[in-house]
Amino acid sequence: MIVAPPGGAAHTGRAPGPGASLGCMPSFDVVSEVDQQEIRNAVDQASREVATRYDFKNTNSSLELTDTSITLRSSTEDRLAALRVVLEEKLVKRKVSLKVLDYGKVEEASGGTARQEVGLVAGISSDKARELNKFIKGLGLKGVQSQTQGEQLRVISKKRDDLQAVITALKENDFGIPLQYSNFRD
Repeated sequence: MIVAPPGGAAHTGRAPGPGASLGCMPSFDVVSEVDQQEIRNAVDQASREVATRYDFKNTNSSLELTDTSITLRSSTEDRLAALRVVLEEKLVKRKVSLKVLDYGKVEEASGGTARQEVGLVAGISSDKARELNKFIKGLGLKGVQSQTQGEQLRVISKKRDDLQAVITALKENDFGIPLQYSNFRD
């Protein structure tokens, strides 16, 4: 028997059922992440290929990975370009978007060699977040809101279909950074 407190509704001690409203609206997050493990694997594969290929023999070509960049080194600029191609092929095979690569200027290094820093783009900058917010507002979907939360964007709407329309529109446009869609909540 469930007894109601004086002046109040009965409390059963159970959680609300699946049809009960908890005040949450459907949402998802737009993020730009880099899979470090896949990048590490691609750089390792590229290094192994460069070590065995005849056209890289005696060119002192190498790839060096840090947390935020990849350094390419070779004897000449055209060997450096070939090294870039090998790296890009390995990244594509591992399903890593080439948009994560931010190529720096080719520099002359010691001993007449060439060097190039390749930055790894991760996270959504405040400028890109503003651009994405403006784009989402420009879609004209009623009740869709977006807000920046650190290096990601949260998109909220009353209707799940509107959220899916936003994802489709974002996928169809190129914003210069790789975008992933995570944390979809109903």
